[in-house]
Amino acid sequence: MVAFIFPGQGSQFAGMGKELADNFSVARHVFEEANDVLGFDLSSLCYNGPEETLKLTANTQPAILTTSIASLRVLESETGLVPDFVAGHSLGEFSALVCAGALSFADAVHTVRQRGTFMQEAVPVGTGSMAAILGLDPELLAAVCEEAAEGQVVSPANYNSAGQVVIAGHTEAVARAVDLAKEKGAKRAMLLPVSAPFHCSLMAPAGERLVEVLADINVNELALPVVTNVEATPNQEASHVSDLLVRQVCAPVRWQETITCMVNLGVTRYIEVGPGKVLSGLVKRMAKGSTIQNVQNSTDVSALAS
Repeated sequence: MVAFIFPGQGSQFAGMGKELADNFSVARHVFEEANDVLGFDLSSLCYNGPEETLKLTANTQPAILTTSIASLRVLESETGLVPDFVAGHSLGEFSALVCAGALSFADAVHTVRQRGTFMQEAVPVGTGSMAAILGLDPELLAAVCEEAAEGQVVSPANYNSAGQVVIAGHTEAVARAVDLAKEKGAKRAMLLPVSAPFHCSLMAPAGERLVEVLADINVNELALPVVTNVEATPNQEASHVSDLLVRQVCAPVRWQETITCMVNLGVTRYIEVGPGKVLSGLVKRMAKGSTIQNVQNSTDVSALAS
């Protein structure tokens, strides 16, 4: 069985999507549609940067979604591959929902532009941060966060793999947790270059605002099951989609459990659709013996089409 997996924030880079748009009209049309929906030249930002502008959360989220869907449309048209399951990391879940037919691309790109804005505005810049903790047992890390909080917020945000958990919260609490994690035996603990503390309770205002946006969005029946971040189980119920997307804003991304779920369901081939290879690296460690491929340029497409 085959799964398409879609990357989230952090996988962006200036130049992404340009080669596909230059070579495939279906990719170019996706970027043109995004420009029309958003009312500014997102394609130029993806193709040319600058990096500093591309890294702003309100830009990053629609940029990655658009590049991912452009890659998906080329993959579909050139190879005819159809996944058995789809999943996406954080923002990538919107890409997965477009792939599954639950959301139109236009609705998705409009929504993630709002989502990125809401998430950035929920916490003033500098107030919150995130850190990657490597080589510490998740239960011990949860206890570390509790001890480091001291009345502030710090908690696990992304369970990426067995040895990699990202934490988020108030800047001072995250710094205390980093120091404590090192004391408790973490192999590495480092702050991440992000502009807001995603997937923790500080994002509650963003979740509340996202409810209003999603209320106006049509959710279609899902043609494919989406293994969700919040529950790490397949969902094919349209009525559950909006609630899961709202809960995802504050809830940790259960990526390790998501991949374990798909392994247990019999998935042996994973295709990362969109910019970068972050998810491929994680899957390689968790789904040993699986075939792992990427789609972000015409060489990748040719390899999949052969």
